[in-house]
Parts: sequence; C-alpha cells; structure tokens
Amino acid sequence: MKKWKTYNSSLTNDSYDAIIIGSGIGGLCTAALLGLNGKRVLVLEKHFKIGGWTHTFRRKQYEWDVGIHYIGQVHRPNSPIRRLFDLISDNQLKWSAMDENYDKIIFPDKSYNFFAPREKFIENMLSYFPDEESAITSYMDLLDKVAKSSRQFFKQKTFSGILDTLTYPMMTKNFFQYSDITTYDVLSNLTNNNKLIGVLTGQWGDYGLPPKLSSFAMHAFVARHYLEGGNYPTGSSRRIAETISDLIEKNGGILAVNAGVKRIITHKGKSIGVKMDNGDIIESKDTISSVGVFNTINRLLKNDSSNKFAYKHQLNTIQQTKSYVCLHLGINKSIKDLNIKNTNLWIYPDYGHDEIVQRYIDNPKSEFPVVYVSFPSAKDDAWDKTHPNQGTMEAITLSRWGWYQNWEQMEWKKRGKEYEVHKRELSERMLNVIIKHVKGIEHHIDYKELSTPLTVRDLANYQKGEMYGIDHSPNRFRQRWLRPKSMIDNLYYTGQDITTVGVSSALFSGLLTASSVMKKDLSKMLRK
Repeated sequence: MKKWKTYNSSLTNDSYDAIIIGSGIGGLCTAALLGLNGKRVLVLEKHFKIGGWTHTFRRKQYEWDVGIHYIGQVHRPNSPIRRLFDLISDNQLKWSAMDENYDKIIFPDKSYNFFAPREKFIENMLSYFPDEESAITSYMDLLDKVAKSSRQFFKQKTFSGILDTLTYPMMTKNFFQYSDITTYDVLSNLTNNNKLIGVLTGQWGDYGLPPKLSSFAMHAFVARHYLEGGNYPTGSSRRIAETISDLIEKNGGILAVNAGVKRIITHKGKSIGVKMDNGDIIESKDTISSVGVFNTINRLLKNDSSNKFAYKHQLNTIQQTKSYVCLHLGINKSIKDLNIKNTNLWIYPDYGHDEIVQRYIDNPKSEFPVVYVSFPSAKDDAWDKTHPNQGTMEAITLSRWGWYQNWEQMEWKKRGKEYEVHKRELSERMLNVIIKHVKGIEHHIDYKELSTPLTVRDLANYQKGEMYGIDHSPNRFRQRWLRPKSMIDNLYYTGQDITTVGVSSALFSGLLTASSVMKKDLSKMLRK
C-alpha cells in the first residue's frame, strides 16, 4: 500500500502551473493530463489518503472501498473509458471482470437478473415481459440516442467566449430532448406495465433519485454503461489513485495529504493561488477545484465578495443529493467458498420506487426503500492472494442529514451512547434484510461497522453527507455554468458536478477540464 506524503510548508518554495484542490478521480485525471502536457502540478488533499471516493479503509484484516462498486466498459481495450484510464495510469491499472449477471433486482414476488452482454440483457427482459417487446426495443433505442446526443453536449462545456455563445444552442438541443424529462415520464410513455418500469429503473440508487425525480438522461447513462458488464479494479479500488499518482509524480507533479486549503485567493477577478489552513500562501497560474461546487463556492470562495450575488444565484439553481448509510461487513471465510457470486443485489419492498422512498422519508421506521448489497472481495481477482479465507460485503440504504443533527457538533468516534445505540439498531435492521437474501453468512460475520452521513461529512468532506454531489434532476443539466471554466479567470472546476455521478463520468470531467486549461482538445490523446 502506497504511503502518501504529508503537506509541509517547504512546498511554498516551488512554482506550479496548476494547483488541484482535492484528489478525487476528476482531480487526479486533470493533474495527470496536465502533467503529460508539460505542466507542473500540485495536488492538495485534505484527507490523509489520496483518491477521494476511490480510496479504501481497513479494520482488523479487512479492507473496503468507500465508493467504487463496479465500472462498465473498461474490459474493452479500445473503449474511450479504458483508453483514458490506461493513459493516466501508465497502463498499470488492471481490471477484474464481474460475472455476466452483474445486477439482480429483487422484489418480494420475484427477482430479475441483469445479464451482459446487451443481447442477453434484452433476451432476459423479453423472457420476463414477453408482451412488452415494443417497449423494451424502444427503450434500448433511447439509451443509444441519449449517449449519442451527449457527446456534443459535454464537448460544448469546454468552449468559452464567442465560441460558447455560437455553439451552445446547436450542440445542446438534441440532448435536452432527453435530459428535460423524467425517467418515469419517458418509461410510462413506452408502457403502462409498472412492474417493467420498476425493474428497468432498479439501478436508480446508482444516481440517487427515483424515477419521478431523475432526469432520463442520467438514467440512460447508467443503464447503458453496464450493458456489456461490470468490472472492478484488480488489487482493490485504491489501485486507481496509486497508479495515477505514480504517473503524476513521474511527470514532476507533487501530491500532498493532510493539506487543507482554507480559501482560493483571487485578485481583480483572477485566481492567483491558495491559502492553506496553516496560513501558507501557494501561488499558481491556474487553480482547479475538485471538491464540488458547493464546497468551492461556500467555503473556498466565501471571501470573494465581488461575485457573491452570482454565486447565490448559481447555488439556488441546484440541490445537493441526499445522504446514505453503509454497513461494512468482514466475513471470516471467502465469499466464493460460501458459494456467493459477485452479483450486486438491489433489494426492494415494492415496484413503486418513488412511493416507497417517500414513505421512508416520512417514517424512517418503515421498510427500507432499497438495500444495495455489494461484494468487493468477490469482484477482485487479487483478493484471495492477499486476504485468504476472508471476505467483505457492503450494504447501503438511504438516509437524511436532518436525522443526525443531534450529533453533528460532536467529534468523530466521540458522539456518545445514544448515537452508538442508533447505529447498532440500524445495523441489525439492515442485517435482517441481508441475511434473508445472502444465505450462509450469518455465522461468519466477524466484523461490522456502520458509516452515517456524519462519517461522509468528516471523511469525504461533503458538508451534508451528500451521496453524489448535485441532484441529477432535469433542471441540473440546464445549468450552463456547470462547466470547467468558472466566472473567475484561471479558476476551473472538475469532478462529477461538471459531468455526472460515477467514476467514469468524473474521470471524463478531468479530460474536459484539462482541455479547457490547455485550450485544446486533449481527447486526441486517446487515439494514439
């Protein structure tokens, strides 16, 4: 496991072309691409590990990821996603393929398997819903149309000035046909079979909004992304940050942890560097924020009074995603030896996703609206070599920041008996659901730990424990300001807020941001 360099004031003695605040995949990709184009970069990470949602943590002999559950399309060497990962990891990042049955959507009356490849997915859906061939065929066609229209939409985000003005209407109009409408509205126009709608939207947890609230474009991105199967980083998700950071350092870049940035320094409408938590000033030509637009505006730019009204308007046009809890389980036997597959489980009490979410929000004692179960140790081809006779599981369900406000002023691990009792009761409720659907683990659970919205705030630096940054509603995609170049000269954004949720999408935000900084299309690097 790589040791990360802790920040020290000697870093102020060097000069940098770009400072990247935050080391999520968007920030790492931006830094790597700038380094490959001759720029000297400094990556500053507040946490004690590099990687954002791609890092891992350990308890006893077990290791869990914190945000990577599966990634599509990287098993194809010539896919754009794989080419970009290969480029910024110097071909050192390897992938383990999941089973063909990558997701299982479970309801009380029946389970539905999502199989790869695409042809098998369609075949399965037709076997479940033989009278819905027209709806299923039209649905698959729409997934492709969204993907095609999105290329111009996202490319346009790199333009500025007169080029932006001239191209925006033309390059976005086709995409807005799909992003302006909710997932439910699209599917209910294809079919009146509510069970089919419930099944096809069974991955809504991957983007955080149920069908009647989410943009169909966001749903289409996720559903299409996995049609050829899921994959997991070989050696665990921390290998993403480790391999990319090696390339950054190879090209003269520096990464520092425990490096809290207090604010972005601006002068006459221009970013000139950052002020650290300890008071250090570090100057750079460009500054790139990879910590989300809410964090950037509310915390890092709070002293920039010249734009305060514009900032307020911008943040009023978007909403932060809601939060979640995650139960991490350590199993004292190999998951494979327990005859458990690496298929993700989506466990629901009913087909009406929006209604069961609202019921849970109104009454947290009611049935969980979803329990998502993942098996990271079973997905990693290298796991058994380094962790013999051990396994890990994760289970996630929805939560709300407001449910934890009684404890929000207390320190991590010092929140008192009431908080610990709440966590134990919630863990047991989740375990009861898990054990019903994952046979054979009840006698092999060696360790369990529940993370809450407060954990997300303290360790991932999302101030309200957000799961996915900004809500993926139709309105989100209409926000023209959500692009790499900010209203401040030499200040850029990167990360999932600029594109969409998900490691692959946040990865491409790095490509867009680096292209904006370099003022050239760096996607050409993927064709070499």
